[in-house]
Amino acid sequence: MGTKGTAIVGMDVKELLALLNRAFCDEWLAYYQYWLGAKIVKGPMKDAVIVELEQHATEELNHALLLTGRIIQLGGTPITSPKAWYDWTNCGYEAPDDPYVRTILEQNIKGEQCAIVTYQKLLERTRTADPVTYNIVLQILEQEVEHEEDLQALQEDLDLMVKKA
Repeated sequence: MGTKGTAIVGMDVKELLALLNRAFCDEWLAYYQYWLGAKIVKGPMKDAVIVELEQHATEELNHALLLTGRIIQLGGTPITSPKAWYDWTNCGYEAPDDPYVRTILEQNIKGEQCAIVTYQKLLERTRTADPVTYNIVLQILEQEVEHEEDLQALQEDLDLMVKKA
């Protein structure tokens, strides 16, 4: 932990660590949801959906890595037990028990929308208090917004395809 780097944080560092750990848990659960969804998805446009889900899984894992780095920089420890992720998550986890393409897309869109709200709140909280965390969160938020857009575009294409059939 860098003492000067921590000293410039203009908010309670323990509170910030808790917020970052919650987001960290969200990212791991999102990673798993995307990864597993890509393996089991069925239905029309499944190949396009698989490509998107796999890309998103990789990006969610990268988000977890970014958050881990910041948590450690601030002298904290990332949540180490996957069991605890459920207690800390903001957005939860919807098991992809129904592998149909529409269901998988809807579950992941819902997850992205929750992530967008979560990161928007974290941005507002860190805007003037912690520029380092703010920049990390901004980077993640940009990708979460892109994820929602990508998934909704696939959903629109699916709707058009089903409508024509």
